[in-house]
Amino acid sequence: MSFKDHPVDDKELNAEETLTYQGTESLHSDDQTHRKLKSRHIQLIGIGGTIGTALFVQIGASLTKGGPASLFLAFTIWSTFILAVNNCLSEMVTWIPISSPFVRFADRFVDPALGFTAAINFFVFEAALVPFEIVAFNVVLQFWTDKIPVAAVIAFVIVCYAFLNVFAVKWYGESEFWLAFGKVLLTLGLISFTFITMVGGNPLHDAYGFRYWNPSNISGAPFAEFIQKGDLGRFMGFMACLIQASFTIAGPDYVSMTAGEAEFPRKNLPRAYKSVFYRLTTFFVLGSLCIGIVVPYNDTNLLKALSDAKPGAGSSPYVIAMQRMGIPVLPHFVNALVMTSIFSAGNSYVYCASRTLFGLALEGKALRIFARCTRSGVPVYSVTLTLAIALLAFLQVSTNAAVVLNWFVSLVTASQLLNFAFISFTYLRFYNALKVQGIDRSTLPHKSFWQPFCAYYALFGTVLMAFVGGYTVFLKGRWDIPTFLFSYAMIGICPVLFVAWKVYHRTPWRKPSEVTFFELERAQIDRYEQNFVEEVSSNRFLRFWNWINS
Repeated sequence: MSFKDHPVDDKELNAEETLTYQGTESLHSDDQTHRKLKSRHIQLIGIGGTIGTALFVQIGASLTKGGPASLFLAFTIWSTFILAVNNCLSEMVTWIPISSPFVRFADRFVDPALGFTAAINFFVFEAALVPFEIVAFNVVLQFWTDKIPVAAVIAFVIVCYAFLNVFAVKWYGESEFWLAFGKVLLTLGLISFTFITMVGGNPLHDAYGFRYWNPSNISGAPFAEFIQKGDLGRFMGFMACLIQASFTIAGPDYVSMTAGEAEFPRKNLPRAYKSVFYRLTTFFVLGSLCIGIVVPYNDTNLLKALSDAKPGAGSSPYVIAMQRMGIPVLPHFVNALVMTSIFSAGNSYVYCASRTLFGLALEGKALRIFARCTRSGVPVYSVTLTLAIALLAFLQVSTNAAVVLNWFVSLVTASQLLNFAFISFTYLRFYNALKVQGIDRSTLPHKSFWQPFCAYYALFGTVLMAFVGGYTVFLKGRWDIPTFLFSYAMIGICPVLFVAWKVYHRTPWRKPSEVTFFELERAQIDRYEQNFVEEVSSNRFLRFWNWINS
């Protein structure tokens, strides 16, 4: 049996619809968002939300702890877990491409209490990262000058986010396309820089190759020791790199958040899921390899830059390598693109946080005002609340108060892993419901591979890393209460949210035979796609981009 054997009763459908269609843009009586995000927007949004300072700057700290081989292996291994999460999301979201999909799937496929917990967890995580990125933007700007008032920089960035997110979703999509495209160019440029310089294409004519991987070299060691000596220390160095990778690599969740506003979703979303994973793993896996090639793990300039917290790209391993080779201009170019990367990441967080709150309101778990949209299909009140939280960035005006902001961000560092765990578990329930109800997965718009193995694999890995993330506080002499709370607070808060919502509202645990698959929304999306006419761009570059991604 296929999902097509379950038609929606037109009379029932018409009785539930209370909003007249605006062309083929509005798809739900409550969901008034418009499908304006094109395939190229979605593909770059998935990249734009994840590539930032972590790949270009902060990754250097992990190199000093684990060494080049540990860094490369950790990022490679964690990419397989992201592939597993990607497989779970792609199958569910391409069939049911609605707003805030994985949050609402947890509600319908598992338990409304889990939907509430997942939504709060993801909203807090995304909203907390917005002021953090704004602060990071100002820090990067100080690579050139500290004369510009901090408050002015923060106000400028927030106004820009408001402009791009409030007026129309197409402006957000267009801005993310070009900003994320700049990230792609920067990443590819740094990978090319690594290859050219390692074979001798640098002012010193030094073909250093894999010198820093060679243990016989004074600056070389594939596996560095961290905290302890010997094999245990090298393993702990690898774990430090794996923890960094688990908080750095993402992507499929950002693609999923565009589902409710994606043009022709059942065609464009599968393409986006396929391409985003391979591009992200290319960037992160090759990026982690390059970091370990251009500088040694024990480079004195790198260690000093990290300890002194040099602003912007000043502590980037790439910039340190450029300065060592006597290349004067490239560091400024790298800093400029890192700054745009940070701006883009913050812009993505505003979008994802606001759409998560919007999804909560659609499911009746937040005030209905947050489900209201402008005529252009923007959930304006959800965006407004997200931007209000971004005002926490003004804490940077006071040096002491800025510590509070770092605490707030550190408090939700496990949220991304918990979000991936929720997605994986939700897919298992989805998979079982399809099986029990006799719906053949091969009839879905997109059938992911290696299921349900991928879901179990992702669930195991993400839950394990959520608990491992702060393991160092349990080592002898390293107990620290703030670090413990920051590492495990959300792991403790999420069960409380789940139990509180379940007990208060007496929510049911969905039985596989009773699970429903958003029949109304799917029927409306079917209508939309039947009437959809794709626009052909007159821009040659965009036509070329669409061609290479077709």
